Amino acid sequence: MHSVRTTDYHTAGEPFRIVTEGLPPVPGDTVAARCATAIGPGGSGTAPRLSALDDVRRMLVQEPRGHAGMYGGFLVPPDDDGAHLGVLFWHKDGYSTACGHGTMALGVWAVDSGLVAAPDDGDAQVRIDVPSGRVTATVHRDGGRTTGVTFRNVPARVAARGVPVATTLGIAEVDIAHAGACYASVRARDLGLKVIPADLPALVRAGQEIRTALATHPAAWHPDGPLLSGVYGVILYEELPDTPFGPHQRNVTVFADGQIDRSPCGSGTSARLALLAGEGLLGTGQDLLHESVAGTVFTGRILDGGVTEVTGTAYRTGEHSFLLDSRDTLGTGFLL
Repeated sequence: MHSVRTTDYHTAGEPFRIVTEGLPPVPGDTVAARCATAIGPGGSGTAPRLSALDDVRRMLVQEPRGHAGMYGGFLVPPDDDGAHLGVLFWHKDGYSTACGHGTMALGVWAVDSGLVAAPDDGDAQVRIDVPSGRVTATVHRDGGRTTGVTFRNVPARVAARGVPVATTLGIAEVDIAHAGACYASVRARDLGLKVIPADLPALVRAGQEIRTALATHPAAWHPDGPLLSGVYGVILYEELPDTPFGPHQRNVTVFADGQIDRSPCGSGTSARLALLAGEGLLGTGQDLLHESVAGTVFTGRILDGGVTEVTGTAYRTGEHSFLLDSRDTLGTGFLL
């Protein structure tokens, strides 16, 4: 009987399952190296020496213990003493190099668990090594309670604009930006769609088509190598009336093999901030009000040097001890 313990959060509606016990060791000198090892040479996350690690991922994301929309992270040692912890992000199809909503949940968990001391009133910084670099979650406190969390990402940059991509709904004009992972952005209305639950099947299909079409596009290549290269998510967005503080948009981010982000997508928000700033639509001191298809909200802003900050909330939803019985013929589970 194998046991795995987790603490679960949601950040603006998107789940994040933090694995605190039951992991095999993950070889590597850095978080990025551990991520590359976990992904494996074929990119499947099923390298023989790490099959036990991927068994844990499948066990937690697949039914009957999880679901196709599950997301989570494996706690690993940080790269050095400058960070409080390291993490490998995972989803139903494998691993990712960046996760803003997960970083926000980890920051709140680090304070909730006592790993990082926090004042009753004020802020506590939690430094986290992720595969794309070192990021920070600033946990906001008031009256002994956490009231919000701000994620400061690695620098974001625009890689390409107006890339034409053929889809079954027509030609999409796609902008590409890197923000810890590579994101392609397209206006939903250009494909005759709205960012509403009723259009989700078509939005997901369009996102998958765009991601496939851009698989070898030069703008998806990251100078630091293959780990950070390739389109990770496709952001289908619509523009809403500006607020007094800046632009207002709603999006759905389609990633992996058709998974959707229930939150406005933390790293994806960073990519949108870089694109808006480059167009002159977001200035210093302005905020992007960024909604998800579920109606939850992040606010984001861009700082000097392409650094972005995204603010939202994260709440604990449960603590779990998952079991895998060697006699269970379903094993680590299934996905429908």
